[in-house]
Amino acid sequence: MLDRYGREIDYIRISVTDRCNFRCIYCMPEEGVPMVPHQEILSYDEITELAEIFADLGIRKIKLTGGEPLVRRGLPSLVKKLKSVRGIEKVTLTTNGVFLADLLGELKEAGIDGINLSLDTLDPEVFARITRRRELEKVLEGLHEAMKYPEISLKINCVPLGWKEQDILSMAELARKYPVHVRYIEMMPIGLGRQFAPVGEEELLELLEKRYGKSRPCNKKLGNGPAHYYSFSGFLGKIGFISAVSHKFCGSCNRIRLTSQGFLKTCLQYETGTDLKKLLREGAGRETLRKAVEQAVMEKPLCHRFGEREAGTEETHMMSQIGG
Repeated sequence: MLDRYGREIDYIRISVTDRCNFRCIYCMPEEGVPMVPHQEILSYDEITELAEIFADLGIRKIKLTGGEPLVRRGLPSLVKKLKSVRGIEKVTLTTNGVFLADLLGELKEAGIDGINLSLDTLDPEVFARITRRRELEKVLEGLHEAMKYPEISLKINCVPLGWKEQDILSMAELARKYPVHVRYIEMMPIGLGRQFAPVGEEELLELLEKRYGKSRPCNKKLGNGPAHYYSFSGFLGKIGFISAVSHKFCGSCNRIRLTSQGFLKTCLQYETGTDLKKLLREGAGRETLRKAVEQAVMEKPLCHRFGEREAGTEETHMMSQIGG
């Protein structure tokens, strides 16, 4: 499926819930957000029906997100449904890891291809300050359990906050000691993320090279999205960067998003898109849904304009509501 700029759109991030058991300071206020009634969230059957249409149009990779996707009951059953959709090559998951150890066996049986674990620090006090929860031990349990399944790719996502006490280089140690990739994700100026200044990729790479020596760019494609990677001598895994603002990758953007309430978003910055849930529940046929998806993709913006003059259609929801 091509957009009007000739970009191939083959990857969709599907949020299955706006709910989360964490209250990360750059994602959700301490009191949480108003919870959407369950009947307003897409059912697993509805998600699967839409996935079949996406696949017919050329989507090949699905990432399940939230909120925290593992707080929704029966998620492995959705993974199994999506893996059975003709044309879908990979189904992966982003999680904070609290329930990962308990569900990994079911996820493996369902056919999950990869797991992205969100983890910003290895310091228990800093972890509690960032997430407003004392669950680091449980997250690390999930991390080490996931390492027992080498057939499931494992990546760790770390968002640098610019705090010395976060000790982001300790995260790189995980890639040195274990066959996992650690990616540093630049803070996005969306929702509560606007309060934080992004830490630049060049600054991070300089710190890493001071400790571990010269890096080498890795040209191999290691995932579905925009991360680019570096190798360091003696590392079992790689170090990656996703720098959406400072290193704009819109020209090669291959992704769209489906919120838990069934709204198809074609660019993270903007609220524009199309309400697929409304069409589904009004009884629209597959051809109508297909055309709605095609039209939305054709109207996908050329690029985001974070840091520039606002256009009036910027996203006002928080990341937990959009789908992380």
